Amino acid sequence: MVIGSSTVDLSLEGVFSLKEKRQIIKSIISRIHSRFNVSIAEVDAQDKWQYAVLGFCCVSNDVAHANSILSNVLRFIENDGRVVMVDYSIEII
Repeated sequence: MVIGSSTVDLSLEGVFSLKEKRQIIKSIISRIHSRFNVSIAEVDAQDKWQYAVLGFCCVSNDVAHANSILSNVLRFIENDGRVVMVDYSIEII
């Protein structure tokens, strides 16, 4: 069993309320969950308007497959025009 996990730091430029931030993050989380079937949640900075940290993970039987899933999710987030990816980390266990 292989577990792949990742965290991604996001900047939400042009967001001026927590309500607006939560709408964007909730939309991204639901789209990623339905498209890639990974477990995903906002894991830090819940009270900051223009910053978010998402954590997501997957379980696989192959390291390459787990890495591919995580990379595809990161690419999906990077291509979303509402957020800017500041930093990310990937860990394969």
